[in-house]
Amino acid sequence: MSNPLCLYFGECGGCSAQHIDYNLQLDNKKNSVINELKNNEVLVSDVKIFSDKEYFYRNRMDFVFFENGIGLRKKGFFDKIIPIKKCVISNQRINSLLTEIWEFYEENKNQLDTFDLKRSQGTLKYATIRASEVTDSSSITFILNSDSTKMAQHIDLIKIFSQKTTAKNIIIGRVPAKTDESTSFDCFEVKGELILNELICEKKISFFSQSFFQNNTVMAEKMINYCKEILSKHDTKESHLIDLYGGAGTFGVCLGENFQSVLITDIEGNNIDCARKNLEENFMRNSRVFAADASKIKFEENKDLFLITDPPRSGMHPKTIKQILNISPKLIIYVSCNPKQMAKELRHFLVNYKFESLAVFDLFPQTPHVEAIVELSRIN
Repeated sequence: MSNPLCLYFGECGGCSAQHIDYNLQLDNKKNSVINELKNNEVLVSDVKIFSDKEYFYRNRMDFVFFENGIGLRKKGFFDKIIPIKKCVISNQRINSLLTEIWEFYEENKNQLDTFDLKRSQGTLKYATIRASEVTDSSSITFILNSDSTKMAQHIDLIKIFSQKTTAKNIIIGRVPAKTDESTSFDCFEVKGELILNELICEKKISFFSQSFFQNNTVMAEKMINYCKEILSKHDTKESHLIDLYGGAGTFGVCLGENFQSVLITDIEGNNIDCARKNLEENFMRNSRVFAADASKIKFEENKDLFLITDPPRSGMHPKTIKQILNISPKLIIYVSCNPKQMAKELRHFLVNYKFESLAVFDLFPQTPHVEAIVELSRIN
């Protein structure tokens, strides 16, 4: 047993494992991944597990506005919010910005029309905070109800706040009343810009503020370095790397310097723009970005291919799996935030591929979530 660090533990729905000794948390996560694989007839003999800080690790948090301030959902409830003044899994920069948002609320609470989740009415819905620990990049995205008639006055208040806050970027996003989203592509900058910057494995990575990006930078680096270890066993100077579900191209940029070329694929336009920028800024001139659904990946010639795939929690579409098998990469590195789904999909690959290794990465201490990386080599 462990003493929870958070004052809200047990009431807040954000963390569920602070009472469990961290080493036991790691064992539980490792065993959960192994069991998912075994349930799908994938036997594992050796597992590496990687971890870092137990607390103050997240570079993004989504806080909910409600009538008494800003906070997180009460455990077991969608429409009940508890006020949060400090979140112990968020990095210190996020907590500093959270304090500034509380000051904004206290100064303007008589004018603020916070969103009522039960009635689906109100204006101010979320404050999504992102903050790097290694660069000065930070943002607060205020999510407003696009159906509200009071949006203009809230934009004015946020503009005043933008002159006071230490956040580098202040963004307003709009979503309909019935849509529960804490980011929005219908957005504009009030201060700064919509693009954020992170430094990963000494590579400058730009990404769109409203898109997915790894929430634990230190552990993202450990995943990339582990992938480098896998790839170092191969001579890749004349080979080509495909970064599937590439987002802003983090894996492709960080792993691609030892390849002849890199192809980054993603379906989201903002990710594509950032990936192109990241390739240019990191001087990867023989690389390119392919804007398309993952199932449409292709390579013009029969070349020596390596593939890394990092799909969303829903996993890969059967057409994508089929297409991967068609292009037949020499090596597949499967990065998963949902090992249960990954385990189901591995069965399709193990006809043509050999299971080489498994590693587990705790990007989400104090929660049940875990990431895993599986290495598969083609059976020649």
